[in-house]
Amino acid sequence: MSNDSTPASPPSVQQLVDADRREPDVGQFAGGVASDEQHAALRASVRQLSTLLGEALTRHEGPELLALVERVRQLARRPDDGELHTLLSGLDDPTAIVLARAFTGYFQLANITEQLHRWQELTARPAGPLQVAVGRIGEAIESGEIAPDLVREILARVELRPVFTAHPTEASRRSVLDLLRKIADLIMAAEDPRGRDSDVARTHRRLAELVDLLWQTDELRVERPKPTDEARTAIYYLQTLTAQVVPDLLEELDQELASIGIELPAEARPLRFGTWAGGDRDGNPNVTPEVTLDVLGLQHDFGARELISALDELILDLASSTRVVGISEELKASLEADRKALPGAYAAFIDLNAEEPYRLKLSYIRVRLARTRDRLEHSTPHEPGRDYQSIADVIDEIQLVRSSLLANQSELIANGPVLRLLRTAVAAGLGLATLDVREHAGRHHAALAVLFDRLGELDVPYADLDRPTRIKVLSKELAHRRPLIGAGVDTLPEPAAGVLELFRTIRNALKKFGPGVIESYIVSMSQDIDDILAVVVLAREAGLVDTGSSAGDSGAWAKIGFVPLFETVTELEAAGPLMNSLLSDPAYRRVVTARGNVQEIMLGYSDSSKDAGIAASQWQIHRAQRALRDIAAQHGVVLRLFHGRGGSVGRGGGPTGEAILSQPYGSLNGPIKVTEQGEVISDKYTLPQLGRENIELALAAVLEASVLHRSSRLPADVLDGWNSTMDLVAGSAQKTYRSLVRDEQLVPFFVAATPVDELGNLNIGSRPSRRPGGAGGLDDLRAIPWVFGWTQSRMNLPGWFGVGSGLLAAREDGREETMKQMYGSWHFFRTFLSNVQMTLSKTDMQIAGRYVRTLVQDPAAARLFELVEAEHERTVAEVLRVTGQDELLATSPVLRRTLELRDSYLAPLHALQISLLARSRQGDQTPDPDLQRALLLTINGIAAGLRNTG
Repeated sequence: MSNDSTPASPPSVQQLVDADRREPDVGQFAGGVASDEQHAALRASVRQLSTLLGEALTRHEGPELLALVERVRQLARRPDDGELHTLLSGLDDPTAIVLARAFTGYFQLANITEQLHRWQELTARPAGPLQVAVGRIGEAIESGEIAPDLVREILARVELRPVFTAHPTEASRRSVLDLLRKIADLIMAAEDPRGRDSDVARTHRRLAELVDLLWQTDELRVERPKPTDEARTAIYYLQTLTAQVVPDLLEELDQELASIGIELPAEARPLRFGTWAGGDRDGNPNVTPEVTLDVLGLQHDFGARELISALDELILDLASSTRVVGISEELKASLEADRKALPGAYAAFIDLNAEEPYRLKLSYIRVRLARTRDRLEHSTPHEPGRDYQSIADVIDEIQLVRSSLLANQSELIANGPVLRLLRTAVAAGLGLATLDVREHAGRHHAALAVLFDRLGELDVPYADLDRPTRIKVLSKELAHRRPLIGAGVDTLPEPAAGVLELFRTIRNALKKFGPGVIESYIVSMSQDIDDILAVVVLAREAGLVDTGSSAGDSGAWAKIGFVPLFETVTELEAAGPLMNSLLSDPAYRRVVTARGNVQEIMLGYSDSSKDAGIAASQWQIHRAQRALRDIAAQHGVVLRLFHGRGGSVGRGGGPTGEAILSQPYGSLNGPIKVTEQGEVISDKYTLPQLGRENIELALAAVLEASVLHRSSRLPADVLDGWNSTMDLVAGSAQKTYRSLVRDEQLVPFFVAATPVDELGNLNIGSRPSRRPGGAGGLDDLRAIPWVFGWTQSRMNLPGWFGVGSGLLAAREDGREETMKQMYGSWHFFRTFLSNVQMTLSKTDMQIAGRYVRTLVQDPAAARLFELVEAEHERTVAEVLRVTGQDELLATSPVLRRTLELRDSYLAPLHALQISLLARSRQGDQTPDPDLQRALLLTINGIAAGLRNTG
């Protein structure tokens, strides 16, 4: 039995996480630890902006709209909604549009204000997360608990990689987000005590201008975004993080580690970024090889701009003269080579910088970066010495500058601005982020069927092979180097041609943009090792892999890594044995060796939760991490887990730092990847200051988990009891959940009681909401609309359904005290119940009942709501019983008050949405465009109010 826990008394970083306790899609500040005074300051800011919004409504729509808003808000508070229903039913569509926009505007302003105040509260802490985490590591070194050399070894591979996904669920347009960020900047300036009295009126005027612009800006996208549009959205955040967060954050980490005698090497990469935009092909026909190259071009264009901007700042400052300081012989030789390679640049710079060699060298680097950007834009050949082939060349040149400074009594400069630039280049590269590629396993087998059947070597067609036989065929194929495609073959039929074109695109991208721009090839629906071996065979055909010909062959190499994605509960259960078999294959093991002995594995939270419910999903992911940890250790490889978490709890969401600390011991051994999706991205990163706090908290958790959580700290018999209790909870919860979702009336109920079908018209992502070729049932519906629909109707079912039955089954089995101990001492269980409690707090059965009564016409489908209500009541009662609370969020009074305040504005939007849904579903005629727009605006507004789409 694998032991797994952290100490009975939570570690200090966990205490910081608890202090920042929040669901990222809720926008409350300070996680319920803020004082009443701070909460009052927040409400004052919201009140100020609400007043300005009211003035804007009056200017543009007249006082009648403001009166209608208040009338609807008051009626929505009453238990009897008859008068409200009559009022809303009588509204014409244009009035419904402006009414929905008014309530949405309130939430937009409230959200940005809460983000700002949350950051202000966090920065008021006496110690930051990195300081706390490194301090605990220092204490462990002093006590002899861990050796300094082991800490250095672990730090060399520590890497937190937030990955911005290719299917954002952010309902707000970037134009809206830009305005909101400017509003936050003005509020912050107004609160600066150094401001003059005369500044107050000017700030108020500018706030009014921005609120007026916000009202004039359409919240809805006119067209569905393209993958390149999604890439630009990711770049928007990546640019800000690279320029305003990365340098200072990594400098602080460097300084904190130095305080305990540990040096962070300049080439270390504790933080980097990833993206799926332009690479996630699974179910998205809009992501083509051409799109992938276009997105990489965009990333490198903006990435080069950021590096050039950082260089410009340093060039202005680094005027060190040879009359005062010396330079190394290596730098002298480099400058001479620069003069010969770039004579035009030499002529331009030498008169001004003749005695300023460091500024001169940086100017040469800048010229090469500009030429590199131009080369990539126009796809011209690389010119050695005149542009850069990869970021490694840039890093080497900055290192040369730094080494010369260090050797000439300029340590402060070398370890200050030059090292900040160097660490930024290491973290962001030329392209800001590494692009992941994802494709469905079935596509690879379909392509191989064409190739193998052309050869005619198999006894039966490739598609007819059972899995064991297919594994033998592919393993044998990888053991040798022969090509499946002869040199004379010019064309192949689909799907082989399209799949091979993707791999050739990856090869060309690596050649054009440099190694590492695409690092991971993710295989969705990985069910056995043939699904991974198939990809390696295809990659070999494209010149991306050479597996060698024997276990001792040192000629094996691999330009990309191969990542199985385990999505369903069944796949998660088989993950450990599958990886053991895969790593036992000699040819594949040589591929892993060639990749630095790192094996990445992606864990899917969304589909496993949709498949078996939140309790079974969370528990099986936890168990899979244990199994994978042990298998990786057995085979001597470093495990890099990629957590595919969604924004909402129903898709694995929740505070990132808390999730990292709740992993099984030893499963985090330095590197980790975590998806960032939709509204979570804007909530975390719209304000750079808050982005810094979020990344710091996650990075501190990675450091602590990697260095200090390497072994179990609780007795095996205690953990065995906890494991069996959790098995019982998860098993009973899964049974209850599946009894609901497998009911034949569930899909009709879901479609009728939620706006899930209407969601398809809200242009929030390039990927279709349903998988292609399906029969239209639940299995074909993707996890994002599954969660979004339930959220809009306030049932939030994916985030809690079944948990009450699971906890009840364990209690009736005599395990109540055990569960209370688990909640107090086991990070996994405490995090799980905390996230469920957060979702329950945003669930409103009274509002949900209005959706059902008004929209579900079939009595057989409507009866399912009785099951939902009963399980909700059961879950609330059992969660409170285990946590020892009298009410939900009893330990987070500020958050509770925030949600109550939001409900007073959400209730009118729900009422309006229900009325519009009923109106739009009358008859078979196509809805009026104004009616459709009003309905979509309510979806957008509720998403803003709940800070949750999917």
